[in-house]
Amino acid sequence: MELRAAREAKQVRPEMIVVPEDNLTVQELADMLSVESSEIIKSLFFKGIIATVTQTLDMPTIETVAEEFGVPVLQDDVEEAAKKTVEMIEEADREHLIRRPPVVTVMGHVDHGKTSLLDRIRSENVAEGEAGGITQATSAFRVPVRIGDGQREVTFIDTPGHEAFTEMRARGAKVTDIVVLVVAADDGVMPQTVESINHAKAAGVPIVIALNKVDKAEATDANIQRIFGQLTEHELNPVEWGGDTEVIRTSAIEDIGITDLLEVLDYQAQLLDLSADFGGPAEGTVLESRMEEGRGAVITGLVQQGRLSKGDCIVVGRSFGRVRDIVNDRGDRNADAMPSTPVAVSGINTLPDAGDKFYVVKNLRTAESAAQERIQAERERDLAKEKVTLDNIFEKLEGASRKELPIILKSDCQGSAETIKASLEKCSTDEVTITVKHSSVGGVNDSDVALAEASGAIVIGFNVTASGSVRKSAEKQGVDIRFYEVIYDITDDVEKAVLGLLDPIQRLEILGHAEVREAFKISKVGMVAGCYVTEGSIERNALIRVTRDEIVIESDRKLAQLKRFKDDAKEVKSGQECGMLIDGYDDIKVGDVLECYKVHHEQPGA
Repeated sequence: MELRAAREAKQVRPEMIVVPEDNLTVQELADMLSVESSEIIKSLFFKGIIATVTQTLDMPTIETVAEEFGVPVLQDDVEEAAKKTVEMIEEADREHLIRRPPVVTVMGHVDHGKTSLLDRIRSENVAEGEAGGITQATSAFRVPVRIGDGQREVTFIDTPGHEAFTEMRARGAKVTDIVVLVVAADDGVMPQTVESINHAKAAGVPIVIALNKVDKAEATDANIQRIFGQLTEHELNPVEWGGDTEVIRTSAIEDIGITDLLEVLDYQAQLLDLSADFGGPAEGTVLESRMEEGRGAVITGLVQQGRLSKGDCIVVGRSFGRVRDIVNDRGDRNADAMPSTPVAVSGINTLPDAGDKFYVVKNLRTAESAAQERIQAERERDLAKEKVTLDNIFEKLEGASRKELPIILKSDCQGSAETIKASLEKCSTDEVTITVKHSSVGGVNDSDVALAEASGAIVIGFNVTASGSVRKSAEKQGVDIRFYEVIYDITDDVEKAVLGLLDPIQRLEILGHAEVREAFKISKVGMVAGCYVTEGSIERNALIRVTRDEIVIESDRKLAQLKRFKDDAKEVKSGQECGMLIDGYDDIKVGDVLECYKVHHEQPGA
């Protein structure tokens, strides 16, 4: 009954069609009017016109045929038609809503058994001999859940990490309804576990815990209770402790708890009351894209609304095309795909990005125009985009209905992180709430930048650093990273930023990095570091910071000597070796990274 209703819904005539000034083919007009091309050809035949599906029709003929089907025609230029199309697909209201399966993302610390758990879930629910079987191994798949005498489905997405989850969210893509967090019962909550928790919380997605590897000897009741305590520290209070976080004991190896996990996910989906339009034009999100021999650009996507059919014309981010084939997660070719269904689709002109939205439009010309309009709109947004920094946060908060300053905190040790977090939260006022979205030990990484971009946060680093590639990524994504060595300076800057009273700031210009490969003591001279410049350059008159495992050991030191072989040098560039003597500092070890930088004093907002 649902499929029949969906087919009938797709045949509903549009209230009006917008036709570009350069006319349409018979097939394109049929697509716009939601009729078979044979109906258009028949109409033309009775008007004395013999036509094929590829024949071009002029505007008077288009208006005459459309009037016969009761649809008025508005002629417009290509650019305006594209703008209208983009506005329509991004603001479309959905009707005929029907319950849909939940979409679940699985995350967790490395080696906690995420992949094994997913393999077990998938292998148990793919029939033997089925086309493709588990060897298809796409990034998303569906499994059945037997509830009483009936059966429902759950869709799983296997992301390569929480970074991918958050990067898609930063692009405006919401694909996940529930997060399953895999925690090893013989290990407990680890750094990547905490990162996953914070990324899921920032997205506002409910979390279900899969307490995995319960078959291990180390998974004692005492250890499990310890893990419950760790989860509670991160505001995930287990149901067994009187909280509302579901914790399911599982073992991928021994096949323990898999059915219980699926039933809990189905129950969570009922609470969320998930629904979608199964009849209108499809829209969804790209999970990944790749080039395949013989198929060209292929996207793995998730249909989220409507019905995707073979032959549909689609806009995919800045790409477009006509759907050549639809392959499901089991390797079967299908004519259609409904909401919460993961599919591999070919027929796109270029590779889109993960997180790009796709929409079905009336014809290929409209798809191409809409893709070009999106490219231009993205350029305009990028030019107008202003990053959130401590310098401009006061202006950003003024007029906001909910005033919050989100912060990502990275520090040299856990004790410092806890002290700084407590101090920052005390900086909250009646008007502005300071929220630490995520804190951990170690240098600023790509995951931190992705989370900051998605949540509009500022990254604060205490006695840590970041690689050149991370800094470039932050600059590109409009993320402000601040480095400090005194806790008071952090809270002072944040308090002043909230009040709009920031003093002139010190901005670091990172010139380059050099790795210490040898360290030797020279009598009456000191400790000399034999180095290899890994990126940028080292300048004789700049400042030096010593980092060890991304933790700052010493900073604001000057170079007493910089030598290239036996000669004094003013600058040593990437790919070259050099010797460095740091003025007044001898605690140099092999493996240390020396960061060369200059300090610039700027006014806030400059």
